[in-house]
Amino acid sequence: MDAAFTAEQDEIRRTLRDLLARHAGPGEVRAAVRTAEGHDPALWRRLAQGLGLPGLALPEEYGGAGCTPTELALACEETGRALLPSPLLATAVLAAPLITALGTPSQRAELLPRIADGTLTAALAVPGGSTAAALGLTGDNRSAPWSGGGRAGGIQARHGDGGWRLYGEADRVLDGHSAGLLLVAAHTGGYPRSRTLLFLVPTELLVPTELQVRAEVSGGASTEAFTDASSGAEGLTRTRLTSLDETRPLARVELRGTPAVLLGADTETVDVCGALAATGRTAAAVLAAEAVGAAAGALERTVAYVKEREQFGRAIGSFQAVKHRLADLYVRVEAARSAAYYAAWDPEAGPLALAQALETARTVAGEAVQLHGGIGFTWEHEAHLYVKRAAADELLFGPVHRLRDHAAVRAGLFGDEPSRALAHGAAV
Repeated sequence: MDAAFTAEQDEIRRTLRDLLARHAGPGEVRAAVRTAEGHDPALWRRLAQGLGLPGLALPEEYGGAGCTPTELALACEETGRALLPSPLLATAVLAAPLITALGTPSQRAELLPRIADGTLTAALAVPGGSTAAALGLTGDNRSAPWSGGGRAGGIQARHGDGGWRLYGEADRVLDGHSAGLLLVAAHTGGYPRSRTLLFLVPTELLVPTELQVRAEVSGGASTEAFTDASSGAEGLTRTRLTSLDETRPLARVELRGTPAVLLGADTETVDVCGALAATGRTAAAVLAAEAVGAAAGALERTVAYVKEREQFGRAIGSFQAVKHRLADLYVRVEAARSAAYYAAWDPEAGPLALAQALETARTVAGEAVQLHGGIGFTWEHEAHLYVKRAAADELLFGPVHRLRDHAAVRAGLFGDEPSRALAHGAAV
């Protein structure tokens, strides 16, 4: 295995880092999260049309670059370093691979070129806010009750003379309030023959003049909720939720007889859960790289601070105790980076790499606050943004101990009995 990056991969990293250094500083990030979209639309167009980020891992026949998940992971490492709010994760990492794997030729030809050029963003909506379970990261998604089952709960799909209609709601949908396309996981067939399928729900982007905005200011923090009741889809309501990490906009999607189009063909051979699990393993590798980028960004800011902050007539970074703490953090970040790069090459290692990266991000962010001293606890400083990113990512795609536990089950460390693995998936 040759672990060295190619010249093209290095150029992707360098170009993106330079661009984000100029246009995605702490001030720009804070301004972007308070827009209706939850990100900077102008910067997103530049990233999509100028650098082609959404189409990095898409086939060339659909307007993509035809690269591997490694290039996407390198790009996300840089966006993680800047804590950039963007639809890249929801669109290119979660939604696009599912459309590629399950979509009909006409669906792929219609949707993927628009995703590649950035004119269409997408979001994966699963019931119960159980993204990690749906992607098979914390349990077997064939047996775990993440989708609510066919008897009650979850999202139900019914087929009639007018086509498919969806009923139910999904919480904690990443970028669900602004996505132009929703991929909704829903149950069909009733309880006796229940199975999970994916459906396409086209939407309209949020219009600021028609947006209901509720803002409360408390202790210098602004929390906002956005409700879009004017969507083009019948019976669809999208509400932007107040989230721990503002750079990860989450939404509640409510479906009340909403028309939908089945993704792919309606045959018994369609393996939706398998496609979700495969997407989850690749997404875990990309997420691991993004978490490593966030941890590296926090560490770099901390190192720069301790070189400038003086105490007792000398920089605090010259004290041996501080050096030891920073050295330990550096070793953690580099170990997590190695795991993330390996997972980008072999997605089967994605969940374990994600667990290590999330744990590293949480540790580094906490130490960054401590080493910044009093200023690290203030709202005006960006240190708390890294803490929130680490905590929010673990809530959305973890927790760490379940990622490791399920990886151990899949590796057969607890025995090879299939019944044990199935029971474990149902338990988590």
